[in-house]
Amino acid sequence: MSRENHQDIRIGTLAGLGAIDYLRQILPHGFESFELTCGPHLGERNLEEIAAQTLEVLGDAAIVSSVGLYGNPLTDDQCASDWERLIRGAKHFGCNVVCGFAGALEDRPVDQSMPRFKDVFGHLAAVARDEGVRIAFENCDMGGTWHFPKWNIAHSPRAWEMMFHEVPGDTLGLEWEPCHQMVSLIDPIPQLRKWVGRVYHVHGKDATIAWDVLREQGLRGGRDYLWHRTPGFGDSNWTDIISVLRMGGFRGAIDIEGWHDPIYREDLEMTGQVRALNYLKECRGGQFKQNPSENR
Repeated sequence: MSRENHQDIRIGTLAGLGAIDYLRQILPHGFESFELTCGPHLGERNLEEIAAQTLEVLGDAAIVSSVGLYGNPLTDDQCASDWERLIRGAKHFGCNVVCGFAGALEDRPVDQSMPRFKDVFGHLAAVARDEGVRIAFENCDMGGTWHFPKWNIAHSPRAWEMMFHEVPGDTLGLEWEPCHQMVSLIDPIPQLRKWVGRVYHVHGKDATIAWDVLREQGLRGGRDYLWHRTPGFGDSNWTDIISVLRMGGFRGAIDIEGWHDPIYREDLEMTGQVRALNYLKECRGGQFKQNPSENR
């Protein structure tokens, strides 16, 4: 993908898989890509039909960057089966990235989920390779811990190393965002430098950390010390994030994950998302300018 008009990294948002009218309404704001999400099951969705309707609405204005299914495929056989359906159906949307949770065995530590993870995603990775698709795991902890994970074991670098060891190759990667790492008090920039080669999709979601609360009360004082934020309202420097992504060879999309900001939500949801869209475009470098045809 060329960097002309910033086609190497598009800026978009999330939308429901099949939310055609919603796409039609927000497309004029200037979103360049969409991750289409559902979960934990596909149900009776006709993927080929939804894809045709979606692509007709988007036209030349935007692309489908990825499709996502967010359930627990390690304990829910229907979810695992729907993962396979979505991997096989991604081509109808013109995309080659399928995102979601890695799942978890919730009654035991993360490392004890690895044999089951290998069984489920060993198979799904083989299907994905045949389909020319990459799998990207969101790095959300879903409120779980290492000893009692919830829905998703892919929330820490230690787990990533184990997962990619169990299912080798480059089919499996990350749907990365700084917010979920900041929840764990991880500095996202050095982490991104190390893992950028495994980042296949980026969620545009940030966080604000109240360091004064942490210094005075710690983690267990019963006071809020962190809020999920829409990009442009949080602590992260997205100019640095995009620079690291480009330096690492990332080609894909940053799709805003809204509906979490404590301020820019409800009546201000789309106001916040459009502001984030424009902010991220500026962090990407602003309006593309063609180089002169002759160097001086």
